[in-house]
Amino acid sequence: MQTDDDLPEPTSATDADPDAATDSDPGLQPRPQPRSRRRFRKTKITAAVLATLLVVLVGAGTWWVNTSLHASYPQTTGTLHVPGLQANVEVDRDAQGVPQLYASTSHDLFFAQGYVQAQDRFWQMDVYRHVTAGRLSEMFGSGQIDTDKFIRTMGWRDVAEQEYDGLTPETKAYLSAYCDGVNAYLKDHKGSRASVEYAVLGLQTDYTPYTWTPVDSLSWLKALAWDLRDNMQSEIDRALSSQKVTKAQVDQLFPPYPADHPTIVHQGAVVNGAFDQNATPAADNPLSGTALPASAASALTTLSHTVSALPGFLQPTVEGVGSNSWVVSGDLTTTGKPLLANDPHLAPQLPSIWYQMGLHCTTVSAACPYDVTGFTMPGTPGVVIGHTPTVAWGFTNGTEDVSDLVLEKITGSTYEYDGHQVPLTVRQETIKVAGGKSVPLTIRSTNQGPLVSDADKDLASAGNGYAVALRWTALTPGHTADALFALDRAADWNSFRAAAANFAVPSQNMIYADTSGNIGYQTPGQIPIRRGGDGTWPVPGWTDEYEWTGYIPFDQLPHVLNPTDKFVVTANNPIIGSQYPYLLSKDFDYGYRADEITKRLQAATADGKKIDADGMRAIQSDNRNEFASVLVPYLARLPASSKKQTQAARALVDGWDYTTPDTSAAAAYFYEVWKFVCKDAFEAKLPSSVDVDGGDRWFAVATTLLPDASGFWWNGDRDAMLAKAMDQASAELTSQQGSDVKQWQWGALHKLTPTNQTLGTGGPWFVKWLVNGDPVPVSGGSSVVDATGFDIAKDFSVDELPSMRMLVDLSNLDASTWVNLTGASGHVDDPHYLDQLPLWRTFHTLPWPYTRSAVLAASKDTLALTP
Repeated sequence: MQTDDDLPEPTSATDADPDAATDSDPGLQPRPQPRSRRRFRKTKITAAVLATLLVVLVGAGTWWVNTSLHASYPQTTGTLHVPGLQANVEVDRDAQGVPQLYASTSHDLFFAQGYVQAQDRFWQMDVYRHVTAGRLSEMFGSGQIDTDKFIRTMGWRDVAEQEYDGLTPETKAYLSAYCDGVNAYLKDHKGSRASVEYAVLGLQTDYTPYTWTPVDSLSWLKALAWDLRDNMQSEIDRALSSQKVTKAQVDQLFPPYPADHPTIVHQGAVVNGAFDQNATPAADNPLSGTALPASAASALTTLSHTVSALPGFLQPTVEGVGSNSWVVSGDLTTTGKPLLANDPHLAPQLPSIWYQMGLHCTTVSAACPYDVTGFTMPGTPGVVIGHTPTVAWGFTNGTEDVSDLVLEKITGSTYEYDGHQVPLTVRQETIKVAGGKSVPLTIRSTNQGPLVSDADKDLASAGNGYAVALRWTALTPGHTADALFALDRAADWNSFRAAAANFAVPSQNMIYADTSGNIGYQTPGQIPIRRGGDGTWPVPGWTDEYEWTGYIPFDQLPHVLNPTDKFVVTANNPIIGSQYPYLLSKDFDYGYRADEITKRLQAATADGKKIDADGMRAIQSDNRNEFASVLVPYLARLPASSKKQTQAARALVDGWDYTTPDTSAAAAYFYEVWKFVCKDAFEAKLPSSVDVDGGDRWFAVATTLLPDASGFWWNGDRDAMLAKAMDQASAELTSQQGSDVKQWQWGALHKLTPTNQTLGTGGPWFVKWLVNGDPVPVSGGSSVVDATGFDIAKDFSVDELPSMRMLVDLSNLDASTWVNLTGASGHVDDPHYLDQLPLWRTFHTLPWPYTRSAVLAASKDTLALTP
C-alpha cells in the first residue's frame, strides 16, 4: 500500500514547485504547499488508516466467526463425564453423524437422548419452546409480538401444563430424565458454546437460555397439531368468498371428492358400537353445510391475515401437499414380508424438524423395554416414526375436521349464548420484549374457546360486534405423550392399537406392518361429533345447535388388519366412504397423490408380479401431474396463436408425459399457464384474503368447470381465457429464461432455499448468508407424489415438501433406508448441517442400520457418556 513516503522525490526544488525558495535563498523558509496537495496527502493517509482498520476488523471478524462456529460442535468421540447418569451410555454415530444410543436403564436412555439432541439441536429446541409458549419476543424483540399474542391467546402452554398433570407416572419419569439430560448439557454450554446463533443474538440482547422442563417438551405437540390442523382456512375462505360470489358459486370452489379417486379403507362398517372390517357397508350418510351471516367478514379477514403472518413452520400454506404413506403385504413383495414407506410433508426447516436416532436398551426387559429407531423431534423424547424389533409404523395427516371457527356476538364484557348474556372469561398476561418495554395482553374466551380474533388490537378494542372463537381438539388436554412411548414399545397389532387409542392430537392416519407379515391401518385421535353443521363454514356461537356432543369412540374409528387389497395407501385422501355413520371431514385432499400411488402399486403387482424396495422408493420420486392430463388437451384444441413464441411454447406440451422433473421445459410452461388461469379465473373474482394457491382443490375445481366453455369463472369464454394465459406464460418465461423454449427449466422457477427459520429470515445479510443454504432446483409440485408445494399466487418457491423419506423392510430391518431433508446437525458449517440435502433432492436414501452388529459396522465415532 502506497503512503506519502512512497511518493517519488522531485529532482530539484524547482521541479517540485517553481515558486518555492531554494537553498541559495538564505534566511527564507520554504513556502507552504498548495491546499490541493495537502488535501491529497490527508486523503491518502486516511485511506491507509481505514484500510489498515478494515484488515484488522476483517481479521477479528473472521476469528470471531470461526471461534463462534466451532465452539458449539459436539464431542463425538472419547469419554464425556455427565453427572446425572446412573451408568455408562454408548453413543455410536455413523458417517452422517446420526446417533444410536445404548443404555442399561430407561432413565439413562432418555437422559442421554436429551443430552445428545441438545448437543446437535439446542438452538432449534430453544426456539421451539419459545414459539409454543408465546415468548419469541424475549429472544428476537418487538417483531415477534403479534405471533406471541396469537399463540398465547390459544393458550398452548397452559394446555400442555394441564396435559402433564394427567400423564402416567412412567411417562413423567421419562420426560424428567430427558429434561435432566438437556439441562446437563446446558450447564456446560453457554452462548456460542451452545450454538453460533447465541453469539449473534448476544450482539443485540442479553438473552440466556433457561432450564428445560417437561412442559417444554409437551408443548411442541401443540405446534405440530397446529401445523397439521385441517380445514380452518377453508372455513374462512368459504365465508369470505360469499361476500363476492353466490353461495352456489362458492360451492363450485369446493367440489365433491372425485369419484374415481380412492379412499383409504375400502371395506367395513360400524356394527353394534364397533368398527367391523368385514361388515357390509350401509347406505350413504350425507350431511350438508350451513351458511353464515356475512357481517362477520371483518373478523374473519383479520384472522386470516393473522394466521398468514405466523412463522413459516406454523402455517401449512399449500393445499394438495400433506403426506404419503403406504404399506404392502408380503404376498405382493419379492421378500415375502411387508414393505412400508412414509414421507410426511411439512414446511421446510433448517435444521429439519426431524432428527434421526436409535434408542436401544442393552438388555431389553420390563425395566428397560426400548429397542426402537426412527425419526425423533428435537425437544421431545422417544421416536415419533420408525420401528421396533417387530413393528413398523408411519404417519400421515388424517385431515379430519377437528376444529371449528365460532362466530360470537360480543357486547362489552359479555357474549350471547342461548338468549342470555354470559360474562367473558378474561385473563391477563405480559409479553416480555428484548430491547423494549413489556406488552400487556388481555385474553378473552367464551364457552367455545379463546377469541382468536382478539389478537388484532383493533378488533379486540372494538368492544361490541362479532368476534371469532376457536374450538379445537388440541386445546383439550390429552395423552399423546403416553401414546408415543407405548408406540415405541409396540410388539404386535394389539399393542399398536392400544397405543393409538391414546393418540389424541394431531389426528393422523397410522399405517402398520410387522415381521410376522401383517399389515394394517388405524384412524386415531379425538374427532368431534357435531350436533349440527358439517364443519365447512364458521358457525354461530349464540346457540347450542352447533355444539360438539363428544368424540367418536375409538373402537368405532376405521381400522383394518390385512385388507383384501393387500396394501394400504394414505395420502390425506378420505378415510372411508360415505357409508360411514360419522362425519370425519368434508375437506380432505382431493386424492391425486393417492390415485397415482395406488395405480403404481397395482401396475407393479399386476399379473403375479412382485414389488421390491427399489420399486417402493421409485414411487416416492413419482412427479407425474394428473391434472396436466386434464388441462393440456384443452390447450391443444385451441386455434394456433398469432404469436410465434407461444406457438413454440405450445409445442412443448405436445406428447408431454405430464412428469415434472426440474429440467423439464414443458413443466415450466404448464405451471406458468396454470398460474395465469388461476389469476384470471379465480383470484380476480375473490377477496384478496382468499388465497388461490393453485393446489389440489383448484385442480378439482378446474376439472369440473372446464367442460362449461361459457361459464362464469371463464368470463363467458373459456378458450379466450386459456389462449390469453398461454400468451402471458410464454412472454413471462421468455423474459426470465430466454427465447429458446427448449432451454426453459422448471427447476429455474421451482427452487428450495434451505432457510433457518429464525435468524435466516430477518437477520442482516451476512447472518442470512451464514445460516442459510444455497437455493437448489427441485422436481415435483403440488398434488403429485413428489409433493414439493408452492403458493402459485406468490411464486413457485418451495414452501412444503417431503420432510424425510423412509422405507422399512420387514424381512430384514437392516435393509431399511432413510434420508432427512437437511442433516443431523443444527450447527452452521458443521459437516452434517446440510449433508443429506443432495441425497434428498435426487431421491437417494441412506442405509438405516438397526441391529447391534449393523450399527457397529456403520459407526464412525463412538462416545462414552459416564456418570
